[in-house]
Amino acid sequence: MSAQILDFPTRPSRLALRLEWFATERSVLLAIWALYFALRVAVLFIDVTPGSDAEWYYVRAASIAAGKGYLDGAGAPTALSPPGWPIALGFAFAQFGTSPVTLGIFNLISSLLIGLLTLMLGRRLFGSEGAARLGLLLLAVYPNAIGYVPLALTAVFYTMLLMAGCWAVVARENRWQMVGAGLIFGFASLVKAQTLLVLPLLFAIDWLRMKPMGKRLPRLLVDGLVVVAVAMLVVLPWSVRNRVELGHWIPVSAIGDSSPGVPAADAPMARNDLGTGWIAAHPDKLLTLAPTKLMGLWLPEGEAEQAYQAGAPSYARFEGLYRAVHWGNQIYYGLLMAAFALAFVVMTVRRLHDRIRWAGWWLLPYGLALYATAICLVFSGQSRLHYPFMPFICMAAGWVAVVTLERLAWRRRRVTLH
Repeated sequence: MSAQILDFPTRPSRLALRLEWFATERSVLLAIWALYFALRVAVLFIDVTPGSDAEWYYVRAASIAAGKGYLDGAGAPTALSPPGWPIALGFAFAQFGTSPVTLGIFNLISSLLIGLLTLMLGRRLFGSEGAARLGLLLLAVYPNAIGYVPLALTAVFYTMLLMAGCWAVVARENRWQMVGAGLIFGFASLVKAQTLLVLPLLFAIDWLRMKPMGKRLPRLLVDGLVVVAVAMLVVLPWSVRNRVELGHWIPVSAIGDSSPGVPAADAPMARNDLGTGWIAAHPDKLLTLAPTKLMGLWLPEGEAEQAYQAGAPSYARFEGLYRAVHWGNQIYYGLLMAAFALAFVVMTVRRLHDRIRWAGWWLLPYGLALYATAICLVFSGQSRLHYPFMPFICMAAGWVAVVTLERLAWRRRRVTLH
């Protein structure tokens, strides 16, 4: 009789048991949430005076809360800078008072929603509770994400809107939910004017991930058109306001004396058209600037420290601590990006090996990274512009870490001969 090789269940390793505990125990998830919340509440006790862009948004929000409208420094109506963040913050100021406390609590709530969406999207994109939890943990202790919570900048609020819009599309079950997605993406466009460019990316991934591609295309096109139409209706009142108040059709916002990414000497050529005229006239300079912009977007990290350096009275006393956190954050960011790149390779190899369709929702973080890169090449390469995409990078990093640990946990399984 020939021998048969039977793979009987064996006692899991200690690492396998710990991974199961991490992915299933309710107390683990509560501990992650407690850490996430505590770190963000703690940073709210740091006094930071809004400066630069933050001051502009804070003052505009205070003006809206006082019923004066969206005005420039001279008290005249303006379309300078997208109005979505000052409108939302102004509403909070009107209800709870104009103060850094209101700002901090508003950002804290937005940050908690970011955490929730990180967990929900992590489960949906990578199909793993353990990976979703680890992605949330990675975001929970990410210093730059924590540092933005007291600041009057768009980053936290916009990240929440972007993630909510992505979730609305990814998790949709009927076309009526596309109306909600349109409302979210419309308001997000009032915060960042280029947001609607995310929609082709979302629906392209959805189209590629399943068969029959030909039959699914018309329905996806209709879903996309519904989202775009509703989003444009959200933006329309602001465009009409600009026509009435300023005498020009300005869909979302106008820029000031310079266009991001355009040399100061050429700035007059780039006014009110987001630099398109300058780009058409200087394509060679655009290509020359591309490597610098890419490095500016993806290499440096920890730019939140600049706001504390400029506006926190405590910075001078604790400069060493601030700088240590800054460089610790830079190292942490580098590890996240390395894991993000590795996750793409590992997922591709696994899906090809298992003969699973390569395209799937797991591509969303990488599509968003390409979207950020494309926007950066046209406009500006500033490290703060990658902030909204970091939760997605944490999801991918969490997944590849869990997959690696699972492989280590089970690689010494024994077989029994009979």
